[in-house]
Amino acid sequence: MEISAAVKKEALALARWSLEWQICGNQTPKPNLTDRVFQEKRGSFVTLRHQGELRGCVGRVEPISTLGDEIVDLALSAAVRDPRFPPVSSDEVNELIIEISILTPPEIVKNIPDIQIGEHGLIIERNHNRGLLLPQVAVEEGWGIERFLEHSCLKAGLPSNAWKDPKTVIYRFSANVFSE
Repeated sequence: MEISAAVKKEALALARWSLEWQICGNQTPKPNLTDRVFQEKRGSFVTLRHQGELRGCVGRVEPISTLGDEIVDLALSAAVRDPRFPPVSSDEVNELIIEISILTPPEIVKNIPDIQIGEHGLIIERNHNRGLLLPQVAVEEGWGIERFLEHSCLKAGLPSNAWKDPKTVIYRFSANVFSE
């Protein structure tokens, strides 16, 4: 899944506009979206960083609206609804670095060696527990496949070795990741 430089630029401008419009009250018009991809339903995540540290990250594997609408909603959600962080203040908005991940549909992993670090994100699912880690997390943390699987299990609220249990379903997906 290749995303053009123009789409990346428009997506980042849209996320920035969402934060400035909804948190700062900026009244500039919504950026014009020229590519059809913004009308498609695509899984996506918006990650916010402040001074190199994670400040919020929210996304959906199964989108509920078009990519353009998802980016607007997820940017705001990452800023004010990520339960790990206090809401972003209007003073912080200009200091945030926005990263967007546009996902491919998840596919079930049949063989663990089919997971490629840096290329695939993981979803671990068992019963009502589900955890997701984006592809860039394993790279940023320096994890191999087993460590990536273990942390995906922990994110799902499962024991770290739950990925070895046949009742656990492992999905992989790719993401086109870009930032300001």
